[in-house]
Amino acid sequence: MKLLAFELSTEACSVALWVDGDVRGRHEIAPRRHAELALPWAEALLAEAGIAKSQLDAVAVGRGPGAFTGVRLGVAIAQGIALALDRPAVPVSTLAALALRAVPLGAGLVDALGDRVFAAIDARMREVYVAAFAFERGIDGGLHPRALDDERVQPPDAAMPPGEDGGWFGVGTGFAAEGGALRTRLAPRLRAVDADALPHATDVAALAHAAFLRGEAVAPEQLEPAYLRNQVALTLVEQQALRARRDADAPGS
Repeated sequence: MKLLAFELSTEACSVALWVDGDVRGRHEIAPRRHAELALPWAEALLAEAGIAKSQLDAVAVGRGPGAFTGVRLGVAIAQGIALALDRPAVPVSTLAALALRAVPLGAGLVDALGDRVFAAIDARMREVYVAAFAFERGIDGGLHPRALDDERVQPPDAAMPPGEDGGWFGVGTGFAAEGGALRTRLAPRLRAVDADALPHATDVAALAHAAFLRGEAVAPEQLEPAYLRNQVALTLVEQQALRARRDADAPGS
């Protein structure tokens, strides 16, 4: 199977190409450069692999949650390519892709089915996108995250993994948001944390491959982003009010 994957939902721009289990990708923290980099990177990966666009079986994308502009751009790019090629699209949860970043955190995690990850992305506006996952063996034989609860956007002081026990792996920039409030509060329940982790398109590709095998690909026109916030854009007045609140709460103000 040949699959092109995009993950543009955070400050990282990430593109990957999956060819029969071999995956290659490009990943860079590049705020506001996603539109400039994503398509040239995709073309370069295809050229390096000697693959024509017409040989692709599907196009995958991290459908959010994440930054509104990045999520919208990623979905639009994947949708446009899939429509042009008359190929299906495979939406992948950005938080599920992020959960795979927990694999290097603990020795033996790859073999420890059932290990749990709390994935968190800095959502700005004093909130984080979060969801909990447990690892299980996928239809392709690989290790994949299974959602234990719903994706949601919450203040760091309200975000909690399900249950009351410990042993969680924490991944994502949400653990660094608001001065590390989430990391500090959940510290007794966490085995390890990577607060710098960002989702990678290579993980989106792996999850999309398994989703494709499960029959979860969709027609391109059915591809939809996951924003979570009811209000994804602020008016100028609301932006000014938010900045004023942040300035008032800043140390030394």
